[in-house]
Amino acid sequence: MQSILIIEDNPNINNMIFEYLQENNYACTQAFSGTEGALRFQMEHFDLILLDLMLPGQTGEELIHTFAGKVPVIVLSAKNELDSKVELLSSGANDYICKPFDLRELLVRIQVQLRSTQTFDSDSVIHYKEWSLDPETQEMRVSGKNIDFTKHEFKILELLCKHPRKVFTKQVIYEYAWGDEVYIEDKTINVHISNIRSKLKASGTDAYIQTVWGMGFKLS
Repeated sequence: MQSILIIEDNPNINNMIFEYLQENNYACTQAFSGTEGALRFQMEHFDLILLDLMLPGQTGEELIHTFAGKVPVIVLSAKNELDSKVELLSSGANDYICKPFDLRELLVRIQVQLRSTQTFDSDSVIHYKEWSLDPETQEMRVSGKNIDFTKHEFKILELLCKHPRKVFTKQVIYEYAWGDEVYIEDKTINVHISNIRSKLKASGTDAYIQTVWGMGFKLS
């Protein structure tokens, strides 16, 4: 089931969207301020965000820059000026729908945005924040963009993402990624972790892999 974050401070509109999308088999999370929406985004994975502009705390315009490139964003706004639409779409919004709107139209626009990412979606895909890993194809996407990893690098990421709060020793990582109980060189895992971080650096997610000194590695 695909998940949608609704960031809208008007409780009537928020609840109306929430109930309609739930009826149409989407898992929805509600946020009633920009600050709450940003926090929810940091803590959970979402396939799409519905974003109001006039929000207490952080504004919708500020949040677009946070979400852009990481997850599809549909702006919900009473502003109907062409300049506003152009500016928001240029800032990273994927679509723009003016209030008041028909819920059926909103649903269709959501489906259009989600359709473009469905080729990577399956029950086997592992999600962690902006990361999506498909063990079947050995593909990884960060904020919707493919990053190429070697077989062993991918297996390391797969293990960490399956249990993001668990600390794994280098021995356990080696056995999982190489399928071999004989572990000789301590530096082998360090080199692979370093290579993974280097490939993730451009996405700004390299710091997700934390070194737990004297123990091993885990995800932040």
